[in-house]
Amino acid sequence: MEEPELLEQEMYEHFRMVVDNGQAPVRIDSYMAAHMEDTSRNRIQLAIKEGFVQVGEKTVKANYIVRPGDVIRFIMPYQRRGMEIIPQDIPLDIVYEDDDLLVVNKPAGMCVHPGHGNFDGTLVNALAHYLGISQGPEAQDERMGILVHRIDKDTSGLLLVAKKDEAQLRLAKQFFEHSIDRRYRAIVWGDIKEDEGTVDANIGRDPNDRLRYRICDDPEQGKHAVTHYRVLERFGYVTYVECILETGRTHQIRVHMASIGHPLFNDARYGGSEIRKGTIYSKYRQFIGNCFEICPRQALHAKTLGFEHPSTRKWLQFDSQIPTDMSALLDKWRRYAGNMPEEDE
Repeated sequence: MEEPELLEQEMYEHFRMVVDNGQAPVRIDSYMAAHMEDTSRNRIQLAIKEGFVQVGEKTVKANYIVRPGDVIRFIMPYQRRGMEIIPQDIPLDIVYEDDDLLVVNKPAGMCVHPGHGNFDGTLVNALAHYLGISQGPEAQDERMGILVHRIDKDTSGLLLVAKKDEAQLRLAKQFFEHSIDRRYRAIVWGDIKEDEGTVDANIGRDPNDRLRYRICDDPEQGKHAVTHYRVLERFGYVTYVECILETGRTHQIRVHMASIGHPLFNDARYGGSEIRKGTIYSKYRQFIGNCFEICPRQALHAKTLGFEHPSTRKWLQFDSQIPTDMSALLDKWRRYAGNMPEEDE
């Protein structure tokens, strides 16, 4: 089963507690520290400072005095993992590392997080070994929430990893506020008419297929999603584009590009693994078949990642090379486009 292309930019409840009727007045940070023994007081105070603690539906400060009946919620912009993380010695392509964070270049075909039939061999298993982290399924301190965003198994590219609580919370806030710079490269079917454009359309789960997402025409349904795109090269029947994420919804680029008639090349889930544009000749069908073999996945790469460093507050920007399968696919289309209308690839 596929993972989400990107972590949903919404809040998930990690802990909930209701203040007892006989509770004496006390600061909320002290109350939470006393009732969350496996979570450090420093982490609790950081979470409050970054806006991840609510009473009812309102964010509170550390000096808030709890009252009987208060419902306290510790929320984060990622789901709890709920399973054991087994450290595994798997090579990592580390682009950058300091005391606070890692930037990792994930290859296509590697799941980010265990689950749904992929319980080992994932990026998180590799990170657990590299960082010396091991937890059982009931661990309360969510240290394996170090990954505050994800990309799909068959999408390659850059991911941000927090090594400390402070970094985790501050980076999570940037993702939630959509201040992270995320730029993807994609090959899509068809010749996009405009040189650049924006898709602003809500995305929700497809009720007929839980592994798919779809555009929700009703503005009250789905979740707000915005993708900006820019044409880089045209090959007649396919186009090479840059996609810039303003939001981070599940399968956002894949759904948005398919919705405007340009599904990602070889994206089986959204209609890109069949011939969408081109000729009827057998040589062309053979050419496309060869293209699918060269890049046997959706042609999508998380190329650029920019963010504010959680400690220094300086802006960091990282870029990654287009992987060999997508690079070979681009070269093949360049040769083909240079010879059009011949079908002799």
